[in-house]
Amino acid sequence: MMGRFFAVEEVEGGSITTPKGFRACGLYCGLKKSQRNDLGAIYCEVPAAAAAVYTTNLFQAAPIQVTRDSLAAEGKLQAVVVNSGNANACTGSRGVDDAYRMRAAAARALDIPDHYVGVASTGVIGELLPMDKVESGIAKIPGLLGEDGAAAFCEAILTTDLVKKELCVRLTIDGQTVHIAGAAKGSGMIQPNMATMLAFLTTDANIGAEPLQALLREVTDETFNMITVDGDTSTNDMVVVMASGLAGHRPLHPRHPEWSAFKEAFRKVAEHLAKAIARDGEGATKLVEVRVSGAESDAAARAVAKTVIGSSLVKTAIFGADANWGRIIAAVGRAGQRIDTGTVDIRLGDIVMMEMSRPVPFDEERAAEYLKGDPVVIHIDLHMGDGRAIAWGCDLTYEYVRINAAYRT
Repeated sequence: MMGRFFAVEEVEGGSITTPKGFRACGLYCGLKKSQRNDLGAIYCEVPAAAAAVYTTNLFQAAPIQVTRDSLAAEGKLQAVVVNSGNANACTGSRGVDDAYRMRAAAARALDIPDHYVGVASTGVIGELLPMDKVESGIAKIPGLLGEDGAAAFCEAILTTDLVKKELCVRLTIDGQTVHIAGAAKGSGMIQPNMATMLAFLTTDANIGAEPLQALLREVTDETFNMITVDGDTSTNDMVVVMASGLAGHRPLHPRHPEWSAFKEAFRKVAEHLAKAIARDGEGATKLVEVRVSGAESDAAARAVAKTVIGSSLVKTAIFGADANWGRIIAAVGRAGQRIDTGTVDIRLGDIVMMEMSRPVPFDEERAAEYLKGDPVVIHIDLHMGDGRAIAWGCDLTYEYVRINAAYRT
C-alpha cells in the first residue's frame, strides 16, 4: 500500500484464537468418507461485532440465508459453526430447515441466542445433511473449544485443499496491542466474485458492525475477489469477520487517527489468505500473479487482471513453461475495457516480451526457466492512466482434471 508506513507484524504460531476472547475446535462427525475433521466452530466469549460477504452465485446455499438472518438481528455473532463434506446447497426447503437446525443446535449447546450463531457449509452440492450426525457433533463442541483448537478447526473446513491456510498479525492502536487473524479453505471452483471458499477472520479490535462491514467489502474487492483457479463460482462462498472489542482501545472508524493502520493489517490477512487459496488450486504447481498498471481506472485494471488470470490458455501455457505472450495480449483484448492497442507492455518477471504493442526479442530458454519457477508474475502496462490492480491464480494441470473428474467418488 502507498502512504504512511505502519508496523504490522506477523505473529509466529498465531491463529484465529490469538485475538482476545476467541476459542475454536474441530471434530469428525461422519460427513466425510475419510476420518478427517468435518465439523468446526469458532466461539467468542462475548457477542462480537460481525460482518460478512457472500457468493454472487444466484443459487446461494441454505447456510448463507441463515447467516444473513443472524447478522440482520443485531450485527453481532458469538459463534460460527461450519461443516465440510456437504454443501447443503440446492436442497430446497429441507436444506434451509437443516441449516436453521444447525444454528439452533449450536445455540443450545453454547447457551446463547440463536441469532448469535452463523452457519457455513462446504462440499458436495445437492445432498441432504445427515442431521443426526451433525447435531450429535454440535453437542460435543462446548467440551472441545479451546485456545489450542485452531488447528483442528482449520482441518475441519478443508475439502480438496492440500494445506491449511491461516495468518495472524498484530499492531498497536491507542497504545494497545490488537490482533487480526484468519483461517480459510478453498482449492477448486475458485472464481471472483468470490470462490469455493470460506474465510473466517477474528480480531480483538474495538469496532462496530457498520464500519467493519464497509471495510470487509472494500478489502474483499481487492483480495478475495481477485483470485481464480478455474472460472467457476460456487454456491456457498462466505467471508465472516468477528470483532470481540476486548483490546481496550477507542472505537475504530474511518476518522480514527490509526484507521489506516488497522485497514493495512486487515488487508494483509485477507491478501495472505486469498493468495494461499490461489496457490493451493486443485492440481496447481505454482502461484501466478498478474499486475496491471496504466489502466484508465482501478476498476478497468481489475477487469483486465481477472481476465488474464482466468484464461485457461494462459494458465496451461504457464504449466507447460511456454512463454506464449500472444495468449496474454489476447486476454487483455477481450477484457471488455477500452484499450489503446498501440501502447501495451508485457513482461514475465523482468523479461520484456512486448513494448508499445510490438514484440521484443527475448531469450526463450530463460523465459521457460522463469515459468518453471514459483511464483510467476505477469506485468501488463496499458499506458492509459493511473489505474492498477493485482490478481492471483495458478496454472492449470492434468491433475486438476483428474481431481474434478472424480470429485463425488
